[in-house]
Amino acid sequence: MKVLLIGGGAREHAIAGALKKNNSVKLYTLMKNKNPGISRISEKVSLNAETDLDAVKKFAEEIKPDLAVIGPEAPLGVGVADMLWDMDIPTVGPKKLPAQIETSKEFMRNLFKKYNIKGSLKYAAFDSYDGVEKFIDEMTNLDIDVVVKPVGLTGGKGVKVVGEQLKDNEEAKKYAKEIFEKSIGGGKLIIEEKLVGVEFTLHGFVDGKTITFMPAVQDHPHAYENDKGPITGGMGSYSCPNHSLPFLTEDDLNEAKEIMKNTVDAIKKEVGPYQGFLYGQFMLTADGPKIIEYNARFGDPEAMNLLPILKTDFLEVCNAIANGELDKLNIEFENKATVCKYVVPEGYPLNPVKNKEIFVDEDKINEIGAILFYASINENDGKLYITGSRSAAVVGVADTIEEAEKIAENAIQYIKGDVFYRKDIGTLNLINKRIEKMNNLRK
Repeated sequence: MKVLLIGGGAREHAIAGALKKNNSVKLYTLMKNKNPGISRISEKVSLNAETDLDAVKKFAEEIKPDLAVIGPEAPLGVGVADMLWDMDIPTVGPKKLPAQIETSKEFMRNLFKKYNIKGSLKYAAFDSYDGVEKFIDEMTNLDIDVVVKPVGLTGGKGVKVVGEQLKDNEEAKKYAKEIFEKSIGGGKLIIEEKLVGVEFTLHGFVDGKTITFMPAVQDHPHAYENDKGPITGGMGSYSCPNHSLPFLTEDDLNEAKEIMKNTVDAIKKEVGPYQGFLYGQFMLTADGPKIIEYNARFGDPEAMNLLPILKTDFLEVCNAIANGELDKLNIEFENKATVCKYVVPEGYPLNPVKNKEIFVDEDKINEIGAILFYASINENDGKLYITGSRSAAVVGVADTIEEAEKIAENAIQYIKGDVFYRKDIGTLNLINKRIEKMNNLRK
């Protein structure tokens, strides 16, 4: 079976590896950089921008795939899925209008408001700076700190939070003005109340009418240890053998699932069926889970936690998504813990070094029992070069978090270069801080 994969990051490397577990799959990949892990398991690679509709169409016409899987959000935002469906190619990844659940934060918040979906929060959207100061002052008078978000895509790096990247609500006003002046994320913004709690993510396979949930994962978006520094695309993540998280109750998890089910129903009513992977980023507060934002695809790094422990044939899952038949499939995951740690360029995310050689000892990593995923790395003449975004990740899979973290920690030592990583991801010390924080909030 011919499968067209679009994307060349670690998320797509995880997707490619999961697809290739089925021996019938012949993989063809279009990606902007030559990811060495994906290249070596692909029949053919097209090196083009994933948002280049003409290049995608030409490659699809050439290889005539039976199925397409879209990894990143950018091609979804320009309508690659729409085009592939118009070419009669079954596609995993939502069309342009349903993909607005990620590509437009304004669409997402308005959808919650219109359909009265639980887990929303106070917010206001702005096309210009007019009204921004008044709204922030109103929030200040209510003793509410704010979060400033460009409406459009910013690669996970445009959000700024009072108390973290911003000193106070007055600094939030300055950043809001900067978004309009520099047209960051399309030059529109949303200002939301800052939520206090512990973050987690929940993924679902969605076929337009049915959503099947995956294990909960906790991502670590801050660049530095102890959750310090700027927000990144994600420095690593972990999941637990019971498919929940240590600070989540069964009621918390069920409530989050209900929010996502209602979101899928609302998208269908508003703009048509959603088919693909849906990622809900939640904040668990004292009042239960609230949605921070959605992604219209697998999370990165979360895909690297989830796909290696998927017991069900991933090709079957993808076919069921495209054909609207998830209700006929019993999807199972192994009861294993996973810990993912990312290596990123020095200076990431604000001023990362680029085009520096990186050295990866794959044999040693394999000996340790970790799984290696290449991310934004370019292969040239047999050498590997970092591109400025996250470079590579290792994943430990074991019966316990402690064992999985040890595997990942031992393996990541065999990636060398002008790079760094967060040593604390998956450690019991950091996890216990999350539990303690949630216990205090519940009191």
